[in-house]
Amino acid sequence: MSTLIDHGLRLRHLWIAYLLAMLFHVELGLMPLFHGQSAQIESAVAPDQLSLVFWGMLLYFLIPLACLLLIAYASGDADHVRRWRPWRRIHFWISIVYTVTNVPHLVADIVIPDSRSDQVLLMLVLLLIGLLINREAWCWLLQPLPPSAIPKDHPHIS
Repeated sequence: MSTLIDHGLRLRHLWIAYLLAMLFHVELGLMPLFHGQSAQIESAVAPDQLSLVFWGMLLYFLIPLACLLLIAYASGDADHVRRWRPWRRIHFWISIVYTVTNVPHLVADIVIPDSRSDQVLLMLVLLLIGLLINREAWCWLLQPLPPSAIPKDHPHIS
């Protein structure tokens, strides 16, 4: 007996885990503040450019949130599966971009002078969750259309 795997459901859960891990990474970075220490890092960003950094971080957090919401709609719209096919492809490439951007972040967390093992471990977890998202996104992209979504006049239907 064959069962269908709900890749959309897996992806929603993985993106939630990813978002939580990103939040924990930020939270751990701020923990020194709660113990009377500075959380400040050496920065080469000019103060007048910080606004761009903050907006970039906001965008970096909002994209996975948007993915999560769009996957929920795409997975729950059984009557319009074909309409959501392009989104599956876009989502796969978004997941690849996020995984690729985590690699230099992990390297940076390792090589900075005040490297912390908790931050490195959390970045490894983020990278692993990202790889799982990539795998599920690929499987979701390749998942065949259900027979009800294939038009009756399709050339491969006899």
